Amino acid sequence: MARDVTGTYRLQLHAGFTFADAATQLDYLATLGVSHVYLSPILQAAPGSMHGYDVVDHSRISDELGGRGAFEQFATAAHSRGLGIVVDVVPNHMAISAPESLNKQLWELLRDGRDAATAHWFDIDWKAGGGRIGLPFLGKPLGEVLADGEITLDRTGDEPVLRYYDHSWPLSVGTDTTDDVAELLERQHYRLAHWRAKDDVLNYRRFFEVDTLIAIRVEQQDVFDATHALLLELNDKGLIDGFRIDHPDGLADPTGYLERLSDKRSRGTKVWIEKILEPGETLPRGWKCAGTTGYDALRVIQSALADPEPVATLRSAWTAAGGDPDYTHAVDVAKRHVISRSLQPEVSRLTRRAAEALPDLEAGRLREAIVELLVASPVYRAYVRPGHRTSSVAHDLLDEAHATAVAARPDLRAELDALQPLTMLGDEGAAALDFAVRLQQTWGPVMAKGIEDTTFYRWAEFVAMNEVGSDPSRVGESAADELHTWSTQQQSKWPLTMTTLSTHDTKRSEDVRARLIAVGGDPQSWQAISRESQKAAKSAKVDPRTAHFVWQTLLGVGPIDDERLSGYLRKALREASLKTTWTDQDPAYEQQVIDFATSVSAGGPVRDAIDTAIDRNRNSIRALTLGAKLLQMTMPGVPDIYQGTELVDLALVDPDNRRPVDFDARAELLVADTPTGTDAEKLHVVTAALHARRAHPRVFGPESSYRPAVSSSEHVVGFTRSAPPGRLTGAIGRGGRETFLALATRAPARLERSGGWADATLDLASGEWRDHLSDVTLTSDGQLAVADVLRDWPVALLEHLV
Repeated sequence: MARDVTGTYRLQLHAGFTFADAATQLDYLATLGVSHVYLSPILQAAPGSMHGYDVVDHSRISDELGGRGAFEQFATAAHSRGLGIVVDVVPNHMAISAPESLNKQLWELLRDGRDAATAHWFDIDWKAGGGRIGLPFLGKPLGEVLADGEITLDRTGDEPVLRYYDHSWPLSVGTDTTDDVAELLERQHYRLAHWRAKDDVLNYRRFFEVDTLIAIRVEQQDVFDATHALLLELNDKGLIDGFRIDHPDGLADPTGYLERLSDKRSRGTKVWIEKILEPGETLPRGWKCAGTTGYDALRVIQSALADPEPVATLRSAWTAAGGDPDYTHAVDVAKRHVISRSLQPEVSRLTRRAAEALPDLEAGRLREAIVELLVASPVYRAYVRPGHRTSSVAHDLLDEAHATAVAARPDLRAELDALQPLTMLGDEGAAALDFAVRLQQTWGPVMAKGIEDTTFYRWAEFVAMNEVGSDPSRVGESAADELHTWSTQQQSKWPLTMTTLSTHDTKRSEDVRARLIAVGGDPQSWQAISRESQKAAKSAKVDPRTAHFVWQTLLGVGPIDDERLSGYLRKALREASLKTTWTDQDPAYEQQVIDFATSVSAGGPVRDAIDTAIDRNRNSIRALTLGAKLLQMTMPGVPDIYQGTELVDLALVDPDNRRPVDFDARAELLVADTPTGTDAEKLHVVTAALHARRAHPRVFGPESSYRPAVSSSEHVVGFTRSAPPGRLTGAIGRGGRETFLALATRAPARLERSGGWADATLDLASGEWRDHLSDVTLTSDGQLAVADVLRDWPVALLEHLV
């Protein structure tokens, strides 16, 4: 890579923020202190794409972003400033975009069917479709579309096509012998259908439940080569220094994919994977990557800082609003909802494969058993790999899923027992092996859609914890123990894993969560808002559970304009899928909730209670905002900063978190003399930590050591990072070791209520310690008063000056 990776900065590229626009921010990013710019996908995506994950052409850099020339200029400019480039890669799927001819491989498939040279690119169950691929993109049933003449035959171009608004579809060679569109359609390798009929016609694997994202088979060598050739060429030329891999759990063979990429990438290129780890889960041993994109770090930081004592208050407020106190039950219900409403094509394909492998069992009961195995998924994937031994970890996860499924449906014991060997590759038949892999490819969508995109919008006990990779039922229960265990393991096994607090996919930004955690630590304020909310909800005839979600949103993100709030709530209500959904919308209900929320936001008792809570907990909000950021920036791993979050950024889920960033304001604040206000203080924490990491790579690098800080107070959470013995790069006397200590304040609201630090002490090696945040130097004789260390700031980044 262009330099050692010490910190990344994520930029979201689109037509409104191109390579040229990004290039204007390179001086700012270099001054900020990052080592690498981390770009969203850069290949040619569907027209108007705001994210780049809908690739249509792997052979081109996006024209909307400026094309290859603009990218090369950007990369050269970045490297001239000492900045490397990390690029997001999308190996799992491509877009079915209108017009369909934009995707040349798909176009060839639609024209030539199973005999197409690109047919093997796509994961299609031809048998289920009667030799045709189902395309559920019509606005109404096919008969009505034909009767209304909405599909037309166009012979004016290089080849005849059928047109339907922005869509176009090719005609199979030799079939253009009639003007009758209905007859022409019967001759094609595709079957058009109403979008509501997709459960009956869909026979291709998708990204989650998105019909317009068709899965590709990168396990095929030529597909891998074609889809990665351009990126690897740019990597070989030194223009790309690292890769972030999107959704590897969707692939047939994630392990094999990483091995192939490792063989092809240039020496020193780092690879990070978007892997969601559940609490207690770790990456498989030996994976050819630097680590994850950091949701596991987010979880342990948040848990370490949250106060567990008010949990009873949080729960009583939620149950008083009619909420389900059983999170596990809520997840179970949501998973079943998602499977029945969105993932029926996947269940059908699994059932067909299971029935082929187990012909003596009744297909209907096998289908029910498969649903139970999907609901029982404890993680996003258990890594079984045909031709390889099933690991003990995967074996245990599959055993757990089997036991959970049997407990839920003991009447399906025979079917579940018959399926269990298939899940563990105990049957080497083609159908059985295909079933095992597809089951794992489906676990991820069930987890993501069932938990992140449904439960997290329904279960509102404490929405700060409703985050990717987190368990909302475990508020602060691990104290700092999980943080230290995780950090020690990462330093030993994955020292260059990414760490993050906000991404383009987080449900709420880090600073929204910090606000909520701060006020959640103040039972009096929480109860006061909840009481007023229930009164207002009753008056407005709004479900009090929904009102509980609404007021927490306003607490976390407010003040917020009505347009942003309305857009977010429409998405949240449809994701929750209780009274309105994306496909069966109830505009009246949605507007009722939005009117309630905008009324509360405008003023009144609920708004007053929220404002009082924020004012009352302003110090706690500051402590948690800065504390979470400092821990992330200094813990083992490579800190990633999502665009704009170097300042306080009160953002909700996308698209709210993809609004334009005011880089000019950030650049001005970066060179200000004295940080004043939480915005400036957070920026100071970020840049101080980044510069410390760059100046002291051995302290924060793969060979460094990690030790928990020792204090007499439970409200101190922190750690030391020390360079290994040997060559020195910092201002330390002969024989010493470069050491930094990062400190944050845990459960600050309760600390303040108890009178502050009092006589709490912190164990520190003797000598002078300089705080890179306050620029104060302290002298330790083995201990220091915490009140002296954290006198002006609720956090500290101390360097030992021996």
